Amino acid sequence: MHLHKITLADTHSFSTFFLDYIAQKETLKNFYHRFPAIQNFGGQIAEKKSFPQQNRTTLFHSLTKQYEGMKISSAVESNLNSLKNTKTFTVTTGHQLCVFTGPLYFIYKIVTVVNACQKLKVQYPEYNFVPVYWMASEDHDYDEIKSFRLYGKKYSWETNQTGAVGRFSPDGLPQLCQELPGDVSVFKNAYAKNKTLAQATRQFVNELFGHEGLIVVDGDDHELKKQFSQVMTEDVLSHLPKRLVEEKNKQLEALGYHPQVFARDINFFYLDNTIRQRVEKKEDYFSVIETNLKFSKSEIEKLITNSPEKFSPNVILRPLYQETILPNLAYAGGPAEVVYWLQLKGVFDHFKVPFPILMPRNFAAVMDEPTWKKFQKSGLDLKDLFEEKNYLFNHWIVKNSSADLSLQKEVTSAKQIFETVKHRASQIDPTLLKHAEAQIHRLTKALEGIEQKMMRAEKRKQADKLRQLEVVKDFLFPNGNPQERTDNFLNFYQANPQFIQKLIQHFDPFDFRFSIFEL
Repeated sequence: MHLHKITLADTHSFSTFFLDYIAQKETLKNFYHRFPAIQNFGGQIAEKKSFPQQNRTTLFHSLTKQYEGMKISSAVESNLNSLKNTKTFTVTTGHQLCVFTGPLYFIYKIVTVVNACQKLKVQYPEYNFVPVYWMASEDHDYDEIKSFRLYGKKYSWETNQTGAVGRFSPDGLPQLCQELPGDVSVFKNAYAKNKTLAQATRQFVNELFGHEGLIVVDGDDHELKKQFSQVMTEDVLSHLPKRLVEEKNKQLEALGYHPQVFARDINFFYLDNTIRQRVEKKEDYFSVIETNLKFSKSEIEKLITNSPEKFSPNVILRPLYQETILPNLAYAGGPAEVVYWLQLKGVFDHFKVPFPILMPRNFAAVMDEPTWKKFQKSGLDLKDLFEEKNYLFNHWIVKNSSADLSLQKEVTSAKQIFETVKHRASQIDPTLLKHAEAQIHRLTKALEGIEQKMMRAEKRKQADKLRQLEVVKDFLFPNGNPQERTDNFLNFYQANPQFIQKLIQHFDPFDFRFSIFEL
């Protein structure tokens, strides 16, 4: 595997908001605490030392229960035990419970935190660093997790279940495994042997990354939620988080940035069995939308105290929940995630929870050997592949054609001639000025039309070469979308079981460029 890199800006795939964060633009520095440079983790460690020992103990016991009955590696066992140690800290990423891992960047996220922990151990050898995958088990957007794309074909899991997807039964997924090409035993075993999608996801993620010591955390947990009850009460009763987020949003908007997420009065769902619905404040009671459930103020306070697991934070408060229960230093996320975390610092400050370092996950595309050879023959730069397809083709034709396809010199010459004619005509009769200008416009358009026909004719002559270039473009952008957001990792893992290890070997979590792997 060979690695090539280009700047994120050259991919034309990232918002100005995100790129400004990467560039450490001065106007954004009030919206985060420390930039993700390895030398900044010393200060983050010192600050996170305040993480309560009781929270460590609770975390250890909850995770021990979550892993019950599962065969784990010595690296996972060691990391679980080390969480009780005040010198142990986590680096976390999170993602939905996509079936069969979903798109490639699910793997890239986890590789990012694995590598970050390895590099931090070298830099700060007196501490322990544990990579964490936070399962979005309470998410209820089934449509976003049910499909994946393998070898150009879309596969979908159909179920009528509702509520938090982590509580879904994986019924039907073992049958879907039978339709898939190649060896998918890691998934078949997980889906066949577990009662919930969360448990199955933990098993296959553990099988793929357990040797790296990755810990899988499920926040859908009574004991862990108890530590968050103060925030639940303050949000449900006083709606303070909404005001804090709106204040940051106004500041960002004043700088020309568009907020990604918006807070509600109450930023919790009611979670129970097949239900995950928003809690709303009515006149003198609280209701769960689309249900008959109603609670008085005293009833909802009692529910928060006795059954905190029935409250599921939305996108506004899930990050705070994560940082409350984990001795976490940094969160690795995609561009949209990093940006919305920047809206939340006021909430963290209010609840006196250290704001984590926000690390962009690794971004990448993979080219197999045949595709790479086709690209090499094109003579283009890697960054050219991120241009729109028609522009890319035109650029290649201009670069490789033996003919001069541009009529810009002729257009310029014609305009100069007509400017002289226009001047002379206007001196004779000013009313001729409009007529002369119209003729200039008509001639320019005619020359441009001829130029376009010349380009089309040359494209027909070079059709075979352009088809090869299109194969490369479509490999990196299947259906016009980035490969890492479309294709499943099995596209490469089945042919090369060392694929994940190769990513771990080549990715650098502190190098914020786009990687292109040549297999």
